[in-house]
Amino acid sequence: MLRFQIRHCEVDRLRDARGSALLEFAITLPLLVVFVVGIFDFSGAFNQKQKIAQAAQEGAILAGAQPMADIQPGNANPLSLLPVVTSIFNSLAASGVLPNANTGSCVPPSAGLWIQPGLKWKYTIPGCSGASTTAIDNLVITIDRGWVCGSSGTSCPSGPPFAVGTMVKIDYPYYWKFNSVIQLLVPGASYAATTTVTEIATVHNQM
Repeated sequence: MLRFQIRHCEVDRLRDARGSALLEFAITLPLLVVFVVGIFDFSGAFNQKQKIAQAAQEGAILAGAQPMADIQPGNANPLSLLPVVTSIFNSLAASGVLPNANTGSCVPPSAGLWIQPGLKWKYTIPGCSGASTTAIDNLVITIDRGWVCGSSGTSCPSGPPFAVGTMVKIDYPYYWKFNSVIQLLVPGASYAATTTVTEIATVHNQM
């Protein structure tokens, strides 16, 4: 009888230990998932930011070396800027930033939009991420060939301002996978699913 009671107590302790282990696992598993997905997601966002920054720098160097004979206010399609846009597009496509490159509407544009005033053009390419059809899904490349002294805290020599450089700006969305995990763990939780990554590069004009 005593032996039976001892065995019964051991079985109860084993059950309690297993129950505690299962409870601890159930509590820690969601936190572990959030931690792992968070690391993966933030590293992906940083990686995309670096690739966009590199494409912007490459585009700025190429744009700064282009002739400015066709860079005139009101010209909606300067031919000297199309190789710059294509170079940026190809850089992002080769690095894997644009999953839908060269399919559907995600192709290098043939013309941009002149932004008044100044020497700035905007090229909008929709549908490159494949995540949605909204405006935030667009790849937007802005090229300013009239970056002037006095901007961004730089000093100007005596006399009127003049164009000294080219600025290239790239805007492209990053879709967080972390958002799906948060909503799975906490239904109805509000979390920003998309962040627009913006990178700017500036170089002096060579032509």
